[in-house]
Amino acid sequence: MTGEYDLESGPDPAAVAAAAAEPATVSPNPVYAVGIGPGNPEYLTPRGERAIREADVVVGFETVVDFVRDVTDADLLTCGYADEGETLAAFASRIEDGAAGTAVLMGDPNHSGYQFVGKVQAAVDRPVRVIPGISSLQVAASRARTPMEETTFVTLHKSGDVAPDLRRLREAVGERHLLVLPRPYDWMPGDVAADLLDAGASPSLDALVLERLSHEDETITRTTLGELEAHAGGTGPDATPFSDLSVLAVRKN
Repeated sequence: MTGEYDLESGPDPAAVAAAAAEPATVSPNPVYAVGIGPGNPEYLTPRGERAIREADVVVGFETVVDFVRDVTDADLLTCGYADEGETLAAFASRIEDGAAGTAVLMGDPNHSGYQFVGKVQAAVDRPVRVIPGISSLQVAASRARTPMEETTFVTLHKSGDVAPDLRRLREAVGERHLLVLPRPYDWMPGDVAADLLDAGASPSLDALVLERLSHEDETITRTTLGELEAHAGGTGPDATPFSDLSVLAVRKN
């Protein structure tokens, strides 16, 4: 993601974020890491909105910050992967000067955001408090009717090695429902389907690709693993019919 982290040698910032539980005593001036939901403002929780509205400075990827521009008068620091480290350094400088700071993440930080949470935590000299949000995973589970207690969830939407995550899917396919956050664009729904079929999964298993959930242009493709495999291969947006804002659901037998 950013040049400051070598995920081969570590530390993975997600491991930094998950290294310990949050302190039992809440700091009077924490930095908040807020899940803003799937992008539809109706899915932004009141608690998350308050942390954004009361901030002096808000940091996040430009596509995420764009969804909350109208919620706050805070200074907005936006970044992409190339300037992520520089932007977080500027955010940390504001925090050091006494500003109230909030980092914003798509969905719920606990579902796919720990690498960014870890980077924020490493940058600032204050406790970081996570405010969970509504994830596209929760919306997908509702649309696909896959109860979380009967589902294996894996995110591939991260930097680094995803082999352990794919192994979990291989072990669970057919026995449990699967919910997968694909990675643009090398591990999209077709690629995951091909990998599961290679592991012996039944091609007749029901598969749903759920795109832009909660938005007006929400789309759900209902297919099977066998049919979905036809879209495997490629590493760019032209190689797949599916959006980078998609969730793959595979129903169990």
